Amino acid sequence: MPQMSSVPIAWRLQQPRYRLIGTICTKCNTSYFPPRSLCQTCRDKGKIEKHKFPGTGKILTYTVIRIAPEGFAEFAPYAIAIIELEPGVTVAGQVVGDPEQVKTGRKVKTTFRRMYTDGKDGLLQYGMKWELLDQ
Repeated sequence: MPQMSSVPIAWRLQQPRYRLIGTICTKCNTSYFPPRSLCQTCRDKGKIEKHKFPGTGKILTYTVIRIAPEGFAEFAPYAIAIIELEPGVTVAGQVVGDPEQVKTGRKVKTTFRRMYTDGKDGLLQYGMKWELLDQ
């Protein structure tokens, strides 16, 4: 389990973790998540701006975790999916709810949930997970 109890680390990761903030190159219109400071397509550093992705996406592929690693056993079984936010931009995340309902092509939206308990002091870490939308 990564130790994330450091305030500076938590502060730097706040926007990508809680708001789906990435970047977009205004020169070639390529989007990135997580954020990048250099466009990998046109190699331009000065044209990168913050970009808020929609809180919805589509499941491209997934797997169901039935035997979870330490710290995540209470969530098992659960689905981890690769979700397309925009064409060419994907993110991995846990899909909440019944993992048997998770299917390729299903639409999902972000939801704010407890991720895990961190460290010996039991610091609760929250973040984005994904929730199935009605078909």
